[in-house]
Amino acid sequence: MKNFWENVLVDTAASFSVVILCTVVFLAVFELVTKYKNWEEIRNGNVAVAMATGGKIFGIANIFRYSIQHNDVLLTSIAWGTVGFILLLIGYFIFEFLTPSISIDEEIGKGNKAVGLISMIISIGLSYVIGASII
Repeated sequence: MKNFWENVLVDTAASFSVVILCTVVFLAVFELVTKYKNWEEIRNGNVAVAMATGGKIFGIANIFRYSIQHNDVLLTSIAWGTVGFILLLIGYFIFEFLTPSISIDEEIGKGNKAVGLISMIISIGLSYVIGASII
């Protein structure tokens, strides 16, 4: 049985499954903190929301890439991925705070592609910084 858990395919399937589950959970958290409904807006063709959501998905996946790469134990990878997600979420709030002249959520919800693009780039950029700091 020990050889089963050390098999590369089993390890890959476990990591893949956990990251998919965590991504769904973390996107649900983002859905709770934004003023718009991500999937409803995307279904309606709101490109700004699609870009912002895509950046969040990439950011979460990139953080988990670093977490899996630097940790042998799946639970440790999950823990570091969760810490990384919390930092990404904090980065989102800092972005909103540092732009008091515009409401990021409202602009993205209204379809402002420029704000959606900046939001996407911030999520992607922060994910590299967060990932690089994961032990």
